[in-house]
Formats: sequence, C-alpha cells, structure tokens
Amino acid sequence: MQPKELDSFVGQEHLLGPGRVLRRAIEEDAFVSLILYGPPGTGKTALAHIIAKTTESEFLSLNAVTSGIPDIRKAIVTAKSASLAGRKTILFIDEIHRFNKVQQDALLPEVEEGTVTLIGASTENPFFALVPPLASRSMIFQFNPLSIEQIRAVICRAISDPDYGFGNKKIAIDDGTLERIASLAGGDARKALNALELAVLSAEKPAFDSVVIDEGLVMQVFQKSSVCYGEDEHYDTISAFIKSMRGTDPDAAIYWLAKMLEGGEDPLFIARRIVVCASEDVGNADPMAIVVATAASQAARETGMPEARIPLAQAAAYIASAPKSNSVIKAIDSALDDVRSGDVQSVPAHLKDAHYPGAKRLGAGKGYLYPHGYDGHYVEQVYLPGQKSYYQPSDEGFEHIIKNRLHRRRHG
Repeated sequence: MQPKELDSFVGQEHLLGPGRVLRRAIEEDAFVSLILYGPPGTGKTALAHIIAKTTESEFLSLNAVTSGIPDIRKAIVTAKSASLAGRKTILFIDEIHRFNKVQQDALLPEVEEGTVTLIGASTENPFFALVPPLASRSMIFQFNPLSIEQIRAVICRAISDPDYGFGNKKIAIDDGTLERIASLAGGDARKALNALELAVLSAEKPAFDSVVIDEGLVMQVFQKSSVCYGEDEHYDTISAFIKSMRGTDPDAAIYWLAKMLEGGEDPLFIARRIVVCASEDVGNADPMAIVVATAASQAARETGMPEARIPLAQAAAYIASAPKSNSVIKAIDSALDDVRSGDVQSVPAHLKDAHYPGAKRLGAGKGYLYPHGYDGHYVEQVYLPGQKSYYQPSDEGFEHIIKNRLHRRRHG
C-alpha cells in the first residue's frame, strides 16, 4: 500500500502540498541531501522511494541499525558505477540517527562531492542526533503524525484496492470502527494497516463469505496502544507538561504525565521537574505546592511504578490548579546577576558571627538588634548595604499576604 507517486501520498501537506518547498524541490530535482524526521508510519520511507522514481535515480537502501562503514563503502562503489553510466544514486538510510559519529563522518565526503544524494529517515530530532557537518549539509524536514481523517483515507484505500489491498474481499466495516482504528493508530499509517490486516485475517467468515470487522475485534488487535517516545519527544513532552502546569491546566498536565509514563519516562525525572515547577511557577503564592511536590517525589521514590503514577498525578494536579507567581525565581536570579557582575557586598559588622572566642574584640556583632526583643518581633536595621529590593511578591494567593506584611514592615 505504499504510495507510488506524490499525488497519492497522504499527509504532510505542509511539505508536499502544491507549491510547497519540498514538493518543488522533488519535482525540479533541486536538492542535494534530505533528512526526513518524524514519528513512525508517517511516510518517510515511502517518500524516499517516490523521490527516486520521480528523479529517475538508482535507489540504494541501508538500515543504520544493521549497517556499518563497510556497507556504506559498498554503496558508494555502486553509486560511482551508476554515475559512470550517467545515472544519479539516492542512498536512503533508515534510522540514520543510529549511526555513530564515525559512521556519519564516513558519509560526508561522498555527500559533499555529490557521489550520492543522501536521504536519511529518523524518528529523532536530527539537531540532536546528527553531527553538525552532516546536518548543515542537508535540507531537514519534519514530518507530522497523520490526522484521523488521513488515517481513515489510508484504511479505505487499503480496503478497496484490488491489487495491493483487500479490494477482492468482501469487508464489512462501519464508520465507527473505521474511526476507532484511525484513532488507535496514533497518527501511524503503518500501525493502522497492520491492524487492518490482522483484523481481516482474524475475523470470522460467515456463510456469505464476507469479513466482518467490528470494534471488539479492533480492540483485540490493538490490545495496547504503544507510544512513540524518542529523544525529541522526551524534551517536547516534558516541556508541554511544565507549561500546562504553569498555565493552570490540570487536565493537560495529567495527559502529558500519562504520555510520559506510558512512554517509559523515568518517574523520578518527572518528580524533579514537578518540584522545580512548584518553586519556579507557584512559589509563595501557595507555599504548600513545594510540600506536595517533595512529598510526591519521595513517595514515587519509595513506591516505584505503577503506584508512583498516583502521587505524581496528585502533585501535578495540585500545582496546575494553584495560584501562580514567579517572584521567587526572579528574586534569586536578579541577586545572582548582581553577584556575578561584581557587586559583591561585604557583610556589615553587626551581622557578622559573634559566637567564636575573640569575635567581640574584632567588633563582630556589635550593634546588632535582636528582633525578638522588640514589639511585633521586628526592628528596623540594615541587612544589606544599599538595600536593593529583589523579592517583590505578587498579589496572587498567599503571596498577597506576604506583600502586605512586608509593606507594613517597610513603610509602617
């Protein structure tokens, strides 16, 4: 069911729609090397074959998981022979992010000289996975998961196609079941087609010799939806998780938490990010946030998965629902900027440690006013020369109380 030309390619309209840059480059044969990256089942390999056909090029394929430098050299020899015969060669490398630095460096001279046109497919962000010289010499395009509507189109084509699909069989499937397959595929056309094939092979055939596919059968076929969770997904999903908590959306925070856990993310890594968010984005607007976060971190450490999901979800929901303030992180970062820029203050004599023998002879602690000896447990004195204001509480949550308290202390 792999598409044979651009017009039958489903998805990636942002790259392959009429007039789009990648489509023009393919049609005009105006590219040197390409890196296609995105989730599985989105058409990277299919497009490589289409490019070879459209540009009338020889097609050589390697898988970075099983291939090494000898395989690269063998492919280069073949490409040079094709070049002598006046034909271009496309070298397609699947899972190119699996190549180590030495293997990637071995490709560079041939890519630079044009011996081969490299097309690499990767589920990992090439800016993380590829050596900079190779990434900089390639046109990089990101593939998106297919939409439910696009997966439906792929399934319907497979059902009706008599040559490569099930067009010669009588298949009974309703719209709801089609929708279920498309939804469970998670944007992966290959997963949808594999599920359809297994459902057809597994379905009972009544007397009239038709194949009936219903939702029950589909659920048996899928059993458990797997989550594509590579290195870039790690960074993107934790980013979405933190931003959802910061943005006061507990539902989104819980969803991204679930995706990370199902994708195999380290629960303790998630716990650390929750603790940071509790201080960075909630702070003193709700001082209980850091208490809940650290308790959840400890609980996750002691219980492990799958139980750890519960305290992590509790903490994520609490922090997402809490009032927000970034006054604390602004305060410490501002103070650090001053210290790092050379504004290093000496400790005033009245604040110095006066508990060691001979301290008083040096004047340490002289003039210090003990706050608990005054009404309200407060007395005005200099704690920082220049008295620059770093911590400026917001009006959110408990921090509003802190703000009023400090105002009274400072201004009477």
